[in-house]
Amino acid sequence: MVVAPPARFAGLVATAQALADGAVTSVELVDRALAEVEDTQPTLNAFRVVRAERARAEAAAADERLRAGERAPLLGVPLAIKDDVDIEGAPTAFGCAGEFPVRTADCELVRLLKAAGAVIVGKTNTPEFGQWPITEGTAFGVTRNPWRLDHSPGGSSGGSAAAVAAGVVPAAVGSDGAGSVRIPAAWTNLVGVKPTRGRLSPLPEVELFHGITTSGVLARTVADAALLLDVLADTGTRFQRAAATPPRRLRVALSLRPAFTGVRVRLDPQVRAAVVRLARVLTGLGHEVLVADPAYGLIGLNFLPRSLGGLHDWHGRVPDPLLLDPRTRDNGRMGGLLRGRALGAARATLGLFQRRVGRVFERADVVLTPTTAEQPLPVGGIDGLTGWQTDQRIIKACPYAWPWNVLGWPGVNVPAGLTDEFLPVGGQLLGPADSEDMLLSLAAELEGVERWHERTPPRA
Repeated sequence: MVVAPPARFAGLVATAQALADGAVTSVELVDRALAEVEDTQPTLNAFRVVRAERARAEAAAADERLRAGERAPLLGVPLAIKDDVDIEGAPTAFGCAGEFPVRTADCELVRLLKAAGAVIVGKTNTPEFGQWPITEGTAFGVTRNPWRLDHSPGGSSGGSAAAVAAGVVPAAVGSDGAGSVRIPAAWTNLVGVKPTRGRLSPLPEVELFHGITTSGVLARTVADAALLLDVLADTGTRFQRAAATPPRRLRVALSLRPAFTGVRVRLDPQVRAAVVRLARVLTGLGHEVLVADPAYGLIGLNFLPRSLGGLHDWHGRVPDPLLLDPRTRDNGRMGGLLRGRALGAARATLGLFQRRVGRVFERADVVLTPTTAEQPLPVGGIDGLTGWQTDQRIIKACPYAWPWNVLGWPGVNVPAGLTDEFLPVGGQLLGPADSEDMLLSLAAELEGVERWHERTPPRA
């Protein structure tokens, strides 16, 4: 039997299977990915670092292993990683300008990817220190959304999202400190998973942004996301099994009210309609949908010291802080002021907020909220704003994701459709600690009805 090579949007699982079946070689796939990188850089600008020579050498080695009968979960598959993690032989600039040193060792997540056989073609763009839900900066320019080039793919994992959405790579790694995986997934029609705090190793870091940030995955399907998550979490096939198992009848709390931020938020009517429609689909699948809002309280007081404190920490790693955006420098200075008692109080009150918010799970198994309040922001959406104006703008656009970073609990963005402007939007399935299996199972059931992976951006 002749097995056809995977199409450009085949996804991670199909690509890995085609390699194992001998329908395509890693060299062919990597060459195709690198050609796509070169072709899309003038428009999408998704990559900061391209590992062309090393990736081709690693692909050739992967083909030798495949011909010898060796198998591994991602053997020969081209992937991308966000430019906030270390890979040997490349700098880690985290969206900043300047000459950063070349890293001499892989971080733990990259080690796991390589152990699974993945070929990393490059590192993707992110705004300075990942602090904004758009991916733009003086160091690398503007990363654009393949669905609408005049709009952002989101942030801060915007480069990873753009690369996957455009079919450059079948999946990519990102990180999520305030929705930075889920937001770009929502705005590019992808599945984005933020796992439970501690599920993925931060090594060589002790923790990321004082615990609010974790690495995560972006992919076209739930099965693809589950495969990559299993590799990064070193969990065998646990999450793949969950994605392949239909969920039990679940109680889903539909919540459209964001946590208090002091900024008035208006939920875009088209985003609201898309998420409410998802709730109706869940009802049609046999789940019970109720309206219930988590009791967030003043959870923002826990978020700010950790977020801004993390920005302050990164200031010491850049070659020249004067090259940073003035808003980044101001946020770093504020983080320095909050690192003492405020950060200690944030850690001390975490359990209180977890208990308070966790009461919603006495009535429900899963919370469904919009991933963002607005459709994808236009390119240049925060240009020329002061720091306070920037904060107001991004809070209005993205008020729904960050509380789950404080709590450290898992969330999955699922595509919710396209607006009249042909822009993707999403809803997030949120659960308590260690509920990834349930969320992935429910997301996969939704995918079976919604078929979001069959939608591709116009440039395709």
